[in-house]
Amino acid sequence: MTAVQPSSARFAETREFLHEIRSRVASVVVGQDVVVERVLIALLTSGHLLLQGVPGLAKTLLVAAVSKTVDLAFARIQFTIDLLPSDIVGSEILDQKTHEFRTHKGPIFTNLLLADEINRAAPKVQSALLEAMQERRVTIGNQSYPLPAPFLVIATQNPVEQAGTFELPEAQLDRFMLLHRLEYLTPADEKEVLRRNAALGVRRDGKGAVARTEFDVLGEQASGSADRLVRAMEDVQQVHVSEAFLEHTVEIVNRTRRHPKLELGCSPRAGISLVKASRARALIHGRDYVLPEDLFALAEDVMLHRMRLGYEALAEGCTAPQVLQEILTESPR
Repeated sequence: MTAVQPSSARFAETREFLHEIRSRVASVVVGQDVVVERVLIALLTSGHLLLQGVPGLAKTLLVAAVSKTVDLAFARIQFTIDLLPSDIVGSEILDQKTHEFRTHKGPIFTNLLLADEINRAAPKVQSALLEAMQERRVTIGNQSYPLPAPFLVIATQNPVEQAGTFELPEAQLDRFMLLHRLEYLTPADEKEVLRRNAALGVRRDGKGAVARTEFDVLGEQASGSADRLVRAMEDVQQVHVSEAFLEHTVEIVNRTRRHPKLELGCSPRAGISLVKASRARALIHGRDYVLPEDLFALAEDVMLHRMRLGYEALAEGCTAPQVLQEILTESPR
């Protein structure tokens, strides 16, 4: 796959822009460099991102910080058991004065949509996002409406073993380019979180005051414009992908379909996502070409949520990460 490389000046400008985003987010969110990288990959490729972790790991704060850093329209939906599809996409409302229906557009009409705790909503509500995530458009009544560009869904979820949650269906999971699993901070990073929180103080509100939170640290001034983001997205498309890299990607994806411990392997969308995400990661790391290390670094986030173990493998105590590691280290045929 050949591509015309961007000029060195423009390439340097893009690297500076991405560095600004990472630095500003790091000033608010501690010890989540890999997660910030995954969010940037999603932004640069218009791929949707699912963040999974127990409550309290700053998933919502992270997405809010990114939205404040880049000048994009931002909306948040708190998914609950009583949420309806119309609460997301909108609905037709009868105007009592004109006796005509008018369209009320929902919060999905934005650039960056935070679907907070997506697995707390019923499956029919989760499925309301399918058309939007795949086609960048929604249907309200008999009319189809395009969504703003860029459009990106960053969803958060608690692990499925938490009470009051619904497992996302495979069709929904496959729409997410990346599913990143957050871990607890290191003791040093957690100590820094406590230190920063203790220094927040209070914020005056009229005659009273409220304790400041990390959300109050977020400034209103964005570090980069939407135009700079678009230029960075264009630069991702110029990152070189070799034929050998494409062949290796196809081989790894096909191994998931042949593996005896898997009853469901990865779809072609997994291979597309691996290539797209690898190009974005290469650009973030200052390269205009992809390397095998990009593929291996991203394989877990791209492939694990698209794989399902068979009953025998589960009975034997196998895990999906173990099987994926076998696939990645298998010698080529």
